[in-house]
Amino acid sequence: MARSVVISQSMYFPWVGLLEQIRLSDYFVHYDDVQYSKGGFTNRVQIKSSQGVRWMTIPLRRVRFGDLLNQITTDEKYDWRYQHQVMLESAYANAPFLNDMLTLVRNVHSLETKKLSDLARASVLELSKYFGIYEGKEFIDSSELGVSGSKSSRVHDIVVKLRGTHYITGHGAKNYLDHELFEKSGIAVHYMAYETVKYSQLHGKFTPFVSALDLVANLGPKGRDIICSSTVPWRQFISDTKLRE
Repeated sequence: MARSVVISQSMYFPWVGLLEQIRLSDYFVHYDDVQYSKGGFTNRVQIKSSQGVRWMTIPLRRVRFGDLLNQITTDEKYDWRYQHQVMLESAYANAPFLNDMLTLVRNVHSLETKKLSDLARASVLELSKYFGIYEGKEFIDSSELGVSGSKSSRVHDIVVKLRGTHYITGHGAKNYLDHELFEKSGIAVHYMAYETVKYSQLHGKFTPFVSALDLVANLGPKGRDIICSSTVPWRQFISDTKLRE
């Protein structure tokens, strides 16, 4: 039986592309015991506003080099939860599903935790439940699997442990993934073929690279139809990428 595995760091209210990976997966692994990377999307995301695209960022306590994602905590000197809710309410004041979006955000912000990985994971799960792509999948933290190693070898071993037959990944993996290692284990590697389907957005020109909260606010549950991308085998993806370069 086919088993599709996605392994990704959880993102704070991520863009639609991550939800598309979840839709296609049987197992979604929150990669929570890898090194935190400044400038990523674990604690920040873009939203659209009348002033243009803005960053919505969770402030963090002092982060030391080598700290893992599940070791990072939020800086509670600032009421960032309230600030984010105000920012969203202002940006999407005229959106038809504003209340749906704010309810979802408040559900996540009500969690009594200071751990960044908990908040990021919760935001991913809330969006998955709202759009009906949660049921029938297993969500697992990589820290619970007892698989060591790094980069390709660890990702490969996680998929093997979950008895995966397909590994689905985003585009960044092309820079480090050992595709042949997966093939030797009978695991097919597929890359996302993002459709970036346009939908009605507020505030000017369409952009797909904002939080999926934008999709909630503008389309509500019907936004599920936008979460529709498929995948391509790794050889085709690499070939297509070279042609574009």
